[in-house]
Amino acid sequence: MTALSRPATLQAPPPPAPASDAEVLSGAEIVVRALLDQGVTTLFGYPGGAVLPIYDALFHEPRLRHVLVRHEQAAAHAAEGYARSTGRAGVVLVTSGPGATNTVTGIVDALMDSVPLVVITGQVPTHLIGSDAFQECDTVGITRTCTKHNVLVKDVRDLASALHEAFRIATTGRPGPVLVDIPKDVQFAQGPYLRPDQVRPTHGYRPRRRAEPSKVAQAVEMLAEAKRPIFYTGGGVINAGPQASAALRAFARETGAPVTSTLLGLGAFPASDPQWLGMVGMHGAYEANHAMHDCDVMVAIGARFDDRVTGRIDAFSPGSRKIHIDIDPSSIGKVVRTEAGLVGDAGEVTAQLLELWRARGGADLARLKPWWRRIEGWRSRNGFGYRPSAEEIKPQHAIQRLAALTRGRDVRISTEVGQHQMWAAQFFPFEEPNRWMTSGGLGTMGYGLPAAIGVQVAHPESLVIDIAGEASIQMNIQELATALQHRLPVKVFILNNQWMGMVRQWQSLLHGGRYSHSYSESLPDFVKLAEAYGALGLRAERPEALDDAIRRMIDHPGPVVLDCHVSKDENCFPMIPSGKAHNEMLLGEDGGELSQAIDPAGRRLV
Repeated sequence: MTALSRPATLQAPPPPAPASDAEVLSGAEIVVRALLDQGVTTLFGYPGGAVLPIYDALFHEPRLRHVLVRHEQAAAHAAEGYARSTGRAGVVLVTSGPGATNTVTGIVDALMDSVPLVVITGQVPTHLIGSDAFQECDTVGITRTCTKHNVLVKDVRDLASALHEAFRIATTGRPGPVLVDIPKDVQFAQGPYLRPDQVRPTHGYRPRRRAEPSKVAQAVEMLAEAKRPIFYTGGGVINAGPQASAALRAFARETGAPVTSTLLGLGAFPASDPQWLGMVGMHGAYEANHAMHDCDVMVAIGARFDDRVTGRIDAFSPGSRKIHIDIDPSSIGKVVRTEAGLVGDAGEVTAQLLELWRARGGADLARLKPWWRRIEGWRSRNGFGYRPSAEEIKPQHAIQRLAALTRGRDVRISTEVGQHQMWAAQFFPFEEPNRWMTSGGLGTMGYGLPAAIGVQVAHPESLVIDIAGEASIQMNIQELATALQHRLPVKVFILNNQWMGMVRQWQSLLHGGRYSHSYSESLPDFVKLAEAYGALGLRAERPEALDDAIRRMIDHPGPVVLDCHVSKDENCFPMIPSGKAHNEMLLGEDGGELSQAIDPAGRRLV
């Protein structure tokens, strides 16, 4: 899964002997000092007995902001939102036992989506480890397969180096979560503090950033010969920073090739650009999926050929030669055969390709005219078309109106998981990276609200909206209290269809309409629930009330929950059924004939 292999031992090798004038601190104070020296300003957590020494040290350090969540899973997701929107590591602090185990879902989510986290967990005193002490669990053992690296620190002399190493590993190469487990007696013990510049790395982890020149030359020649090229971009472009998005845009412009993206790569390339085809995969754009299927050269940048993108492997883009750029060498050739594998940072390798492309004189863009004519033919059939209604709010229309009414604002979007997530990806356009936070690889219900809290903490002036479903939002609804306590004006936009929508869709299409336990009975009154927490609760039940409700939501200075009642039986199309190829998509009944019936703002054209 990751480029870093973990040693069999739980404890890192001891650091070099500190200078005689090294400052002596308690283990808890070392944790706080290390966070400050790593540039941390915010952490998300929940206290408990095994981390009270660290919390006591935090009490005396005003430079660190601690956001108290209501559940440890939410701490991990909030740290993910913070990390995804800033590019910096998110930090989690939780206690031992259930505090640590409650974070596991968020840790796996971060691993699957390559999000840099440093998770600090408390542990029972070292002399009690293995005795089934109160709130003891084998945190390192439990998280061994769902972290990029983890370590149990048994000696306070190792603590500073373990923490600095955690940040280095989490944020370099393919990002991911790193866990540091600290027994309570180590937090009380006195030991030397080493600054980051005093610590010698204890692991031979040296991710490659620039690709081999011969591989770059091979890729450029392949692209120069292509008649039907396509860029397939992923979250690795976002992770590589704004320079990677800039390099992608420049390279796409000079090659003239169309650009697609995975769910996690949205925003790396502007949605308004004529070369943008949209998201690919199970619920991707009609033209994007057809172009992926029929291309002759595919340039995959920071994407891992996830099964939700590829569909049937033996039918995935069968006639294409593939160039794969990824900083994780284990990803190249893992799922599909790759002719040119370029190991390195997405931004730096794309810049290498662009430099060599320019040096060889570029290419004649006229050769791509037949390819673009085919693409325009696919574009003429709007796979996202739907039948509007004057009687009920269509979920697609709700997302379009939300996008239209927030246009021009500094907007950042998170989502829960389900149909609403796919509709948000389809109908909410993104022009810049780091504006879209969603759970991709793990598909974690309950992700969106705590992630929005993390985003809002990092960007207090932004309009942060969690697009949710009425089932998924209830997974971590308690985090409304976190938003209220910390004065975070997050907005929750619920598409309420009274179903577990994606489950119902699959049951309808693939299981003969047998709706086994997918109906959300006994739903709360979300308006009253919001008010119980101290937030503003709003409801929209008919199309004519939607715009006003959205305006009230975005203009309110505090947290808001907008319960938007949408069509109960609307399906999310296009859809590639399991076992089918990209050119075997299911479309809604109006996928073709209504291609001109809906304008970009979501209004019906007469």
